[in-house]
Amino acid sequence: MDFQKMMSQAQQVQERLQELQKKLVEIEVIGESGGGVVRVAMTCDGMVQGIAIDPSLIKPEERETLEDLIVAAVNDAAAKKDNRIQDETRSLMSEMGLPSDGKLPG
Repeated sequence: MDFQKMMSQAQQVQERLQELQKKLVEIEVIGESGGGVVRVAMTCDGMVQGIAIDPSLIKPEERETLEDLIVAAVNDAAAKKDNRIQDETRSLMSEMGLPSDGKLPG
């Protein structure tokens, strides 16, 4: 095996992963709960960008339900973010001709 070629490939992988990290800051996912009455926008670097709440939920007696729906929507957005990161990483590895599971043959 050509050590120089291996080092060059490793450097390319590192550069592409850094590019992916920058790209993830710009990718936004939307988490929902309550059938879409609460929506959370989150970037793939984990920053919540906004929360949209259906006006029908904004009642003092519904406070606890609303809080639960917000938590559920944030968790849904986080799960979608994680899935998107995995998809983007697999795609990057595939484009570079590397195993999509990140494991190098050996």
